[in-house]
Amino acid sequence: MADVPELVPARMVNEFVYCPRLFYLEWVQARFEDNADTVHGRYVHRNVDRGGGRMGESSEGDPVRDARSVLVSSERLGLIAKTDIVEGSDGRVVPVEVKRGRPPKHGPAWEPELVQLAAIGLILRENGYDCDHGQFYFASSRERTTVEFDDRLVHRTLDTVDRLREVAAADDPPPPLVDSPKCPRCSLVGICLPDETNFHTGRVDGTPRRLTPRDSAARPLYVGQQGARLGISQRRVEVMVNREVVSSERLIDVSQINLTGNVQVSTQLLHAAFRQDIPVCWFSYGGWFQGMAHGLPSKHVELRRRQVAVAAQAGLPLARQMIVGKIRNSRTLLMRNSREPVDSAVAQLKELAAKAAEVDSVESLLGIEGAAARSYFGSFATMLKDDRLGTFDFGGRNRRPPRDPVNCLLSFLYALLVKDLTAVAFSVGFDPYLGVYHRPRFGRPALALDLAEEFRPIIAESVVVNAVNNGEVAANGFVVRAGGVALEQPARRAVIAAYERRLDHEVTHPTYGYKITYRRVLEVQARMLAASMLGEIPEYVPFMTR
Repeated sequence: MADVPELVPARMVNEFVYCPRLFYLEWVQARFEDNADTVHGRYVHRNVDRGGGRMGESSEGDPVRDARSVLVSSERLGLIAKTDIVEGSDGRVVPVEVKRGRPPKHGPAWEPELVQLAAIGLILRENGYDCDHGQFYFASSRERTTVEFDDRLVHRTLDTVDRLREVAAADDPPPPLVDSPKCPRCSLVGICLPDETNFHTGRVDGTPRRLTPRDSAARPLYVGQQGARLGISQRRVEVMVNREVVSSERLIDVSQINLTGNVQVSTQLLHAAFRQDIPVCWFSYGGWFQGMAHGLPSKHVELRRRQVAVAAQAGLPLARQMIVGKIRNSRTLLMRNSREPVDSAVAQLKELAAKAAEVDSVESLLGIEGAAARSYFGSFATMLKDDRLGTFDFGGRNRRPPRDPVNCLLSFLYALLVKDLTAVAFSVGFDPYLGVYHRPRFGRPALALDLAEEFRPIIAESVVVNAVNNGEVAANGFVVRAGGVALEQPARRAVIAAYERRLDHEVTHPTYGYKITYRRVLEVQARMLAASMLGEIPEYVPFMTR
């Protein structure tokens, strides 16, 4: 237990009683996300968090006068707590914890809250204060309940702290709760993925519940007008051209800031974006994803440590699954959208997917992927309407620079997809530049490219087919320079809009059975990849449409 900090926050004792896995994710791995309950909780605490009152040393007699937000600790107990309120009366102190909601019908508070309050009482005793009971104030009902610090509760609290330290010292988190009613309201349910994890490990039968939080209302902001400047004013992101504000978005409505070409961003906006975990992404004028600025990296060190080990020694099984998913999704897209018979290509892709699942080296996997790409892109033009051919003739994949409009669209959409998966990889705790299939190379987000493999057909290539066939891009949407083809600004905006619509499209998850947007699928798959690297599930299962 040498790596466990000497002082455990009393709030973490609460979390441990509620769910040991929640405690481990939040305290040991420092992973946290807000939900409506946590935001409301902070609002309820807004007054006590300001501090105030008086609380001197216990030797001063009766020094307490409604002290608020008091930090107390005990090295002997190994506990530290920030007490909401400490009241003094007749030489005694009474800790008061503020809670949202109402008290339960069966007692003064729920078990996690009782243990947390008892821990605070024990810390006060260790500091010389006379403290034999505490209270809860419930904001919704505006009532107080009293808890006596009897021997039974004290013993339960101390035993809980001992068990907490044992769990904290372990290399791996405890398994998720099974079919627990606690999970849907937990703020970390989208990180923990309890039912999905239990499904892969065989701890539950049947289809997982849909416990992932709904998609955030925030959406990416794209700015491509050359010479534009972005700043922040009154918590709104403002886009200015020639010192005039041409658009304004609330910061809470922005999930990413994407800048193309010669666009400037202020330091103040960068600071605000970092505080809100909003990545800022830069693209070249031609649409190449060039880089990303983010706040501090995830504190989930164990995941990055395992990632390094897997990338060095055991990346092949993961790479196989990713390429199998890519080939099978390519085959599905071709079968659904081809306007001509493509039986030969479909049969070949099926055969290559089966071979990819059995290869024993990355070199062999590269060869199979190359053969599948040639077969697939050899039939790609059959998915385009006849009246769109000519402008959108497609004879095969080319790049750097793309030499025709279809390849231009493919390259741009791949860049958007990799940008999103780079941001997802950062948020999950990965190093996005260390992959299991794509080799590390200067400036290349290899893991994001790995994750992109299974999504290229069903997101990027699907958008190309629909955008061309629906007339969302036309011949005048492209410019040719030195043999290379690039998107004009109006066409680029149309393609971005089509891409964002695709991410918002709901699809039934083939493994878990619930409906989910592609935007959320990207995160779920990245988190399941993390679970496989951490050994929480036996293998990574790619997302494959049926």
